[in-house]
Amino acid sequence: MALKSDDFNIFTKIYSLKINADRLQQHFEEMSLIGKIGETGTCRPTLTPLEKQGFELAAGWMKDAGMNTRIDDFGNLVGRLEGSDTSLPVLMMGSHLDSQPYGGRFDGVAGVLCAIEVVMALKEHQIKPARSIDVISFADEEGWRFNKGLFGSRGILSKLEEGELQRTDKDGISREQALIGFGCDPTKFKASEYMPGSIWCFLELHIEQGPVLDIAQKPIGVVSGISGPLWLTVKLKGMAGHAGSVPMPLRRDALLGAAEITVALNEIATQVPGAPTVGTVGTMNVFPASRNIIAEEVNFTIDLRDIDLDRRNRYEKQLMDKIESIAKKHQLTYSISEDTNSAPRYCANWIKEIIHTECKILGLDAPELMSGPFHDALTLSYICDYGMIFIRCKDGISHNPLEYASYEDLALGAEIMFGTVVKMLSLKIEL
Repeated sequence: MALKSDDFNIFTKIYSLKINADRLQQHFEEMSLIGKIGETGTCRPTLTPLEKQGFELAAGWMKDAGMNTRIDDFGNLVGRLEGSDTSLPVLMMGSHLDSQPYGGRFDGVAGVLCAIEVVMALKEHQIKPARSIDVISFADEEGWRFNKGLFGSRGILSKLEEGELQRTDKDGISREQALIGFGCDPTKFKASEYMPGSIWCFLELHIEQGPVLDIAQKPIGVVSGISGPLWLTVKLKGMAGHAGSVPMPLRRDALLGAAEITVALNEIATQVPGAPTVGTVGTMNVFPASRNIIAEEVNFTIDLRDIDLDRRNRYEKQLMDKIESIAKKHQLTYSISEDTNSAPRYCANWIKEIIHTECKILGLDAPELMSGPFHDALTLSYICDYGMIFIRCKDGISHNPLEYASYEDLALGAEIMFGTVVKMLSLKIEL
C-alpha cells in the first residue's frame, strides 16, 4: 500500500522528520521486487543470485550515503562510513536481506534499509562522526537453508562451529559450495573477522513479528531483551513394514513417536499460563514416505525459546525425559543434535534510555517488550552493548507474505534511530 506524496508531506510536517520518508519508501518498494512471490511475498534465499542482486541494490544506496562497500568472505554486505578518528571502535547497525522461503517484505529488510537511511540523513545534515559507522546486511540470519542461522554475525565474531561449512541444503549444496559460488573464500575467514574491542555497540531496527504493538495501537516499541533459542534436530528410527499387514501392537512406528513428542512439546511449553515460553516442531522428514509403509525413520526439528533461562532449562529436561519414554514405548532408537543454544540477552539500559527519549521527542509512548524471535543482535550482545527498536506489524503476522508494516511507522522508526545515533555519537566517553 503506497502512500500518496501529499500524505507523506502531511506526515513529515507533523513529525518534522530529518530522514527522507519518501526515499525510504522507494527503497522498500525496489527491494521488494527482488525475489518477489505473488503480490506481497518474498523468497530471497541466502547465498543465491537473488540475495546478490539485493546486495547490489543496497550497496548502491550505501555508496550514495558516502559509505565504502564490500561483501566479506562470510557473505555479509558491509558498508562503512569512515569517521574522523579511525582508532575508535565502530558503531554498528544492520540486520539481514535474506528471507524465509515463503516470507514477507519487511523482516530483516527494515533493519538494513532504515540503517542506510540514517547514514543518508547524517550526510545530508552534514553530521561527520568521529567514530566510523558500519551498516551490515548479515548473511543467513534466517537459518532455513542450512538449518543453522545467524551465520554472518557469528562469523565476524569467530563464533562458527565445527562442521558448519559441510551443512547442506535440500539440493545437497553445502554452505562451503554456496559461499564459493557467491564469490567468497572460506579459507580467508580470519580477514573478515572483527578484532576484539573493535565494535562499540550495535543497534538494530526490526518489525516486531508479534501482535503486542498492533493490539496496543503503538507504532514503536523499545526492546528489553531477546529470548534464548534452543534448536534441536531429533532422529527417530523404527522398522518399516506393510501398512496393511503389521498388527498395531507389533509396530515400531517412528512417525507415531514423532507425533507424540510434538504433542508433548506443546504441553511442556504451555504448562504455565501466560508465560512467554514457545515450543515448535517446524520441519519433519519421513522415510520412506509411502502411504502404505510404516515410517521407519523421522527427522524433525525442535525450537524451544524463553526469556527465563532457568525455566527453559527445566523444560528441556522434561522434553528429554519425554523423548526417552516415548522412544522406549514404541521400541525406537533416537539421536538428538543441538544446532543452536543461546541464553536470553538483555538490551543495554543506556541505549534503551536514549531510544525512549527520542520517542518522547516525537510524542510517542513506546512500551518496552521482549523479542521472542532471535536476531543478529543476539550474537552481537556477547561482545558489546546493544539496543533494538521494534516497528508494529499488522496482526503480528511475519514469515508470511501477509507480513505488513506501514511506511509511516517505518519512517518513525528510522527517525528515532537517527536521533538515537546522533545522541550516541555525541557521547564523550567510552561506555
